[in-house]
Amino acid sequence: MQKQKLRDRIYSALREGDHRLTPQREAVVEVLLDNADAHLSAENIFMQTKHNYPDIGLATVYRTLELLENLGLVHRFDYGDGQSRYEVSLTAEGHYHHHLICVNCGEIGEFKDDLLDEIEEKIAAETGFVVTDHCLRLFGLCQKCQGEQDKPAEPIDK
Repeated sequence: MQKQKLRDRIYSALREGDHRLTPQREAVVEVLLDNADAHLSAENIFMQTKHNYPDIGLATVYRTLELLENLGLVHRFDYGDGQSRYEVSLTAEGHYHHHLICVNCGEIGEFKDDLLDEIEEKIAAETGFVVTDHCLRLFGLCQKCQGEQDKPAEPIDK
């Protein structure tokens, strides 16, 4: 989705929810949009926002991220390293991509395919439970780390 369309969707959702669009919130949104392919921590967002708004506090960044997450505009991910990462929700539906996490270097890649549609349909048919969102994280070794190993990584036996 284009950056301007994402911005418009976020700003509209804030206005519709009677949330003020403060310069600090705008700055946080801009950092997220400028780094749409990254998985930034609140601290990363804070440091980038601080360049334009030196008086912004880390607590303001956290509150803004929490608000955006509650509105379904931002996704928060925990990759097991004790630090949450954030990214803009590219679609209103929430189903968009999955994360590939290197257990060696911590690199986070993405895989764009909704492989779980069939499972979600089966769950709905068998239990009446309707899945509205999901998060799939796959842990392994990135290509670079595989190349640095003496022995290639072994896939999990099925």
